Amino acid sequence: MKIADIRGLTPDQLADTLISLKKEQFNLRFQAATGQVEKTHRVNEIRKDIARIKTVLRAKAAARSEEHTSELQSRLHLVCRLLLEKK
Repeated sequence: MKIADIRGLTPDQLADTLISLKKEQFNLRFQAATGQVEKTHRVNEIRKDIARIKTVLRAKAAARSEEHTSELQSRLHLVCRLLLEKK
C-alpha cells in the first residue's frame, strides 16, 4: 500500500485494514513455520504496511487531540474574558 492511499482512509477503514493485514501476517508466519510460504517478499510488505497504518493512525489521533485542545483553550479564553468584563 502506498502512504497516499493510507492517508486517504478514515480511521475505521484503517482499523479494518490493519486487522486484515494482521490476519494475513499470522497466516504467512504459520506457512513459513511449516515451509509452505510461496511469496516470501509478502512478509516484509505486510510488516511495512502495518507500520505505515499505525503511523497514520497515531498522526490522526494526535491531530484530533490537538484540535480538541485548541478548542478547549479558546473556550476557556472566552470564559475568562467574559468574567473579567463583568468585574
